[in-house]
Amino acid sequence: MIPRRFTVSRALGALAASALLLSGLGCARSEARDAPKGEPRRITVGFSLDSLIVERWIRDRDIFVSTAAALGADVIVQNAANDEQQQVSQIRYLIDKGVDVLVIIPQNADILSDTVDRAHSKGIKVISYDRLIRNAGVDLYMSVDSVAVGRIMAEAIVKEAPSGNYVFINGPKSDNNVTLVQEGQRSVFVKYPGIFHVLDYYADNWSYDLAFEQVSALLEKGIRIDAAVCGNDGLAGGVIRALAEYRLAGKVPVVGQDADIAACQYVVEGSQLITIYKPIGDLARDAANAAVALARGSWVSPGTVISDGSRDVPVIWLDPVEVNRKNIDEIVIDSGFHTAEEIYRNVPLENRPAEWR
Repeated sequence: MIPRRFTVSRALGALAASALLLSGLGCARSEARDAPKGEPRRITVGFSLDSLIVERWIRDRDIFVSTAAALGADVIVQNAANDEQQQVSQIRYLIDKGVDVLVIIPQNADILSDTVDRAHSKGIKVISYDRLIRNAGVDLYMSVDSVAVGRIMAEAIVKEAPSGNYVFINGPKSDNNVTLVQEGQRSVFVKYPGIFHVLDYYADNWSYDLAFEQVSALLEKGIRIDAAVCGNDGLAGGVIRALAEYRLAGKVPVVGQDADIAACQYVVEGSQLITIYKPIGDLARDAANAAVALARGSWVSPGTVISDGSRDVPVIWLDPVEVNRKNIDEIVIDSGFHTAEEIYRNVPLENRPAEWR
């Protein structure tokens, strides 16, 4: 059962510092240095990303690194480039380096239990970031509420297409969030018996190209598509491209998540019905605060848990927000997530809101 949402305290406020990016090395870090006498020792955090192909991970990384630096922590970032074995190797490298805490965005949530055990045997705390590492007993899981994401997607699209041929382009089965998003979707779709699944596809590595190919193949066969539910905005972009080649973009409702800039542009242009805004800045800052607190032994458990398949682990949920044509200015632009210039770039001046002309 999914626990109630819990948002970690932001008592430290919004902290800012610059991160040093090391070109060509696939990592970003704030360089370690000895703490002045009388100050707490600097913490070293290992941050393992599955890839930097998805736009949002770059934002997560930069906010996390700058916040951690301001808290007195050095961060070593490793990018596995969607290679699950490379990620295992990189995490073991971080363990051998003697980091105090590991923060992991897993490429494959089912193969890291031994690696987490190895970290724990060295006294290293582990945070599972955005995606839950299964059967591993991590010290903390932090994410946006994926069940709520799925529910928001489904509620929006059934208003446009309460029945008909639905295409589902999901992320990979190795991502536990895919399962949670589907749980939220099913809670809505079960009330609409006229919805038919003409495609239920799981795209490896969240591949835009695979999403395009799958939908193109259906359209080539003359199969009508009335709605498309996509695991993220990258997949939605692949679907929209396929629909556009048949002059169906904007006629078939498409939903995704992450509020990527391309998706926000599609929303204002009318090609994508909604995207989902996630408080990425809050998530990354909260994760940096939690990492440092865990390393210093001052962490207080949120008191909420989720099962990782073999045991309950502490969890912190943040709430997602639907983004549509009516609220995109308030949710995305006013928050500084993207600028009006970026979002309305492809919209003729006369069709833009007056304040953005």
